[in-house]
Order: sequence, then C-alpha cells, then structure tokens
Amino acid sequence: MPQSSIHPSVVLDDVSFHWPDGTVALRDLSGAFPSGRTGLVGRNGTGKTTLLRLIGGDLTPSAGRIQRNGEVATLAQRVTLDVDTPIAALLGAAPTLSAVRAIESGDVDPRHFDVVGDDWDIEARCHAALAEAGLRPDMLDRRVGELSGGEAVLAAIAGLRVGGAGITLLDEPTNNLDRDARHRLYDLVEHWRGTLIVVSHDTALLERMDDTAELYEHTLSVFGGPYSQWRDWLDAEQGAARQAERAARQSLRLEKRQRIEAETTIARRRQMGQKAYAEKREPKIVMGARKRAAQVSAGKLRGEKAEREAAARDALDAAGRRVRDDDAVRIDLPDPGVAAGRRIATITGAERSWVIQGPERVALIGPNGAGKTTALERLVGGGGLVGDIRLEPHTDRIGYLPQRVDGLDDDGSVLANVAASAPHTGTVELRNRLARFLIRGAAVDRPVSALSGGERFRVALARLLLADPPPHLLVLDEPTNNLDLDTVDQLVTALSSYRGAVLIVSHDDDFLRRLGVDLVLELREGAVRETELAVEHPDDGT
Repeated sequence: MPQSSIHPSVVLDDVSFHWPDGTVALRDLSGAFPSGRTGLVGRNGTGKTTLLRLIGGDLTPSAGRIQRNGEVATLAQRVTLDVDTPIAALLGAAPTLSAVRAIESGDVDPRHFDVVGDDWDIEARCHAALAEAGLRPDMLDRRVGELSGGEAVLAAIAGLRVGGAGITLLDEPTNNLDRDARHRLYDLVEHWRGTLIVVSHDTALLERMDDTAELYEHTLSVFGGPYSQWRDWLDAEQGAARQAERAARQSLRLEKRQRIEAETTIARRRQMGQKAYAEKREPKIVMGARKRAAQVSAGKLRGEKAEREAAARDALDAAGRRVRDDDAVRIDLPDPGVAAGRRIATITGAERSWVIQGPERVALIGPNGAGKTTALERLVGGGGLVGDIRLEPHTDRIGYLPQRVDGLDDDGSVLANVAASAPHTGTVELRNRLARFLIRGAAVDRPVSALSGGERFRVALARLLLADPPPHLLVLDEPTNNLDLDTVDQLVTALSSYRGAVLIVSHDDDFLRRLGVDLVLELREGAVRETELAVEHPDDGT
C-alpha cells in the first residue's frame, strides 16, 4: 500500500478501549496519522467516532498510549442544538471580543486589558474567518438559533481555524448540510492549515484529502492519496488476493491428489512385497532388507507429501486472510409491477407540471429550509400544497423513509415492525430477508427501543424495501446520511434496478449521479424548477 511520507501528528501505540459493559470498541490498535488532511473511512460500527473521541481526549484508552504532536480541537456534535450560543463563542472569541468592546466604550478596567493581551484585531480576524466560510460579518453578533444548521456548522469550523490548533478532528461534518454549505466547507478544507482528520461518508469531501486511513478489524492502515485512489488500490489488491486464493486452493487440491496417489503406490508396493515374501522368491534375509528399505522409503515419501500438503494448506490460509469476506447489506428489491409510462405522481409549479412515471428516478434538491421534507410528507400523506407547489400522488402504494427514521414501534420487536409491512410473508422468509440487512438471530426479536442508531436505520430500510405488496413509489429523504460507503453502493445497485419510481431528496451529488436520475427538480423560495446536477470537476470531484 502506498504510504504517506509526511511526519506523523498522531501516533497510536497498542490502543484498546472497552465500554463500561465490557464491549470491545478498539483492540490493540497501532498506527499513525500524518500531518496534512486525512480522511478516516470504515464500515459503520468499526469505531471511527470512538477513535476520534480518544484522540480528542474525550475518552481515555483502556490500554495503550496516544501521542499527539500538537493541541487538538474537535467540532462539537451539538453545535446546531445549542441555539443560545453566540457565534462569537463558536469562533472562540467571545471573551476577547467583549473585552475589546468594553475598552472601546470607555471601560478601562485592567482585567479587560489582561483578557485582550495582543489580540486587538480579534474582530477583524473573526470577520475574515466568517468571510472565508462564505458567511456575512454581521453574523458575529448573532446566535446559533438565528442561523441555518449549515451556517452554524460553517461558523464552528471557522472558529476551529481561528483557534489555530495543530490537530483538528471533524466527524461527518457534511451530514445535513445543503449543497451550498457543502461547497463552502470543501473550500475551507482545501486551504486548511495544520493536521485535519475527517470521518466522512461524503466522497466529494474525501477526494480533497491528502491521505486516506481505514479502520478495519481493529487495524489502522494509511494510504498516501485521496479516497478514489485508495479505492482503486483496494479493489486491485482484493482482485489479486482472490486470484492468489484460487491458485492456492488449486495447489492444495493437487497436493492432496498427489498424496493419495503416493499412498496408492505405497500400498501396491507393500502388497507386491508381501506376495513375494509369501512365495519365498528370494532368500529371507534379502527380502527382509528390501522390506525395511521399502518402509523407510514409504515413510520418507509420506513425510514429503504431508509436508507439501501442509505447506499448501498454510498458503491457502494466508491467501484467504488477504481476502475480505465482510458482512454487507444485500438489498434485493421485489418487482412492484409498474408498467413503463404509468403515472405515479404529479408535481405542479407556477408555470408547469412534471409527471413522475414508472420507473423514473427523480431528485428533489434545494437549500435547507426550502421545504423539501415538507413536500415529501405532503405527497406521502395524499397530496397537498407547499407554497404554490401542488403534489398529487396517483397511487396509494408509496414507501417512505424519513430522514429522522421515525414511525417505528419502539416497543415492538424488529420482526414485528417489518412483519407489519409484509403481512403475507412468512416468519422464516422474513428472517432470511432480514439477514440480508445484517439483522440476524436474537437481534430479530429485540425491541426497536434497544437498537443503536445504525441498527434502527437498517430496520426502517428493511421495512420499506421488504414491504408486501412492494411500493409503486419509493420516497427517500437523505438516505445516505446514515449509511457507510459500502451500503451506499448496495443501495445504488438496488435502486438502479428497481422497476418502480423513486423520488429522492439528497445533497449528495455523487450519489445522485451514480443513481442515474432522470429528472432533477430544485425547490427554492417557494418555487420549483427543472435543473441539472452541477458538472463534476475532473480535479476536485465537485
């Protein structure tokens, strides 16, 4: 694997972490994050967020040691929820700014001068940081609750840049950001100073990284290059590993066959010797010597063949360990029986209407707060208005996956929740289908309230996609926010072959391109218009 040659900023030495109930999150993890920008990837549940919290000092390792070559700053997960927090506080400038303004108003208390120190230009630096994040300077005097979620996240990240920590940690920073906010964040990342470690499922963001680190089966590996290069390397490496496994398996079969043939030869020689001994063809002493020599030869041959077979088996085991046999969600969608050209729904704006037909894929895009989720809810609820836009379904077989994954019966079991949407499917068959969503064994009987966020999402996805009868229209609201990259791949494959219609809200242009959407509608300021996805730039993935 191509390695980064830059000096490490974070070094992990046999780090382990156990939760209070004894669950092992990370075990004997060693490795190093280089300086510069690193994207940290891995399947859901591998411990990426836990690792960031350990690096940031929010958690303490159960064993091992973490060396940090610089101060660590972390993007707060609750930044959009603390609505009363001043933006100046997000920028880390509230005390200094307050002291400067007090002095400027005539308050010469020495404590103010102590707070200011040499930071007399703090307001100008804050304005510059906000402008760099695409935000207006007057936002400095507002509170989080007065900004959109995307603006609050951008302000917090601008604050991390003002703080100037040597190491900055971002965990899924683009989740729930609209298209404009994402591109502003991309610009910030491209000009980042210091070490940046980002956990993300956003491939456009990962393409802006200098290095890609993967957390896989309690092992951290770092590749010198962005996500697409790492993915190409991994695919090639896995192709070579599978080829090596096939060759090793063939070699083992050959060694087994040769050992059996050798045993047959030894048995035949033994029978011939016994017959010659019984017929006394030669002197007894001569035949005894030949028997002893044959036994020695047979033992040597057996040993050689056994050693060769054992070596072939070891080679197969080694080759097999290189091949990843990961559990992955396997989505196989039923045929909803929608004829091509059948009217599924109509979206009507001020100037024209658009008819969704089977099996079209339609994307609904627009900034946060434009009413996209409300539009989906109106359509699923039987139709209605969002501003001047009318949404009208022409089928009652609509499957809806909301962004917040609500609507599940928390007190009911996983099986009961899914069975409610597939009343004609037998229990055994439902269990088999749930296994494809990595929900197996006793987990099927657990109450939904006991599930993790990722498990809960998989149950909601299974209930939607396993519905009987299958929906004519699938309505999905930001489905990729909760999925790892491999599961996104599976979802793209499933939706691409689905014979019903799909209406999807997403800010992830790469996902929509891969899905091959037929129509893109933009909702903005109460109006809807037909548009196209931005052209992907060959250098930066936008």
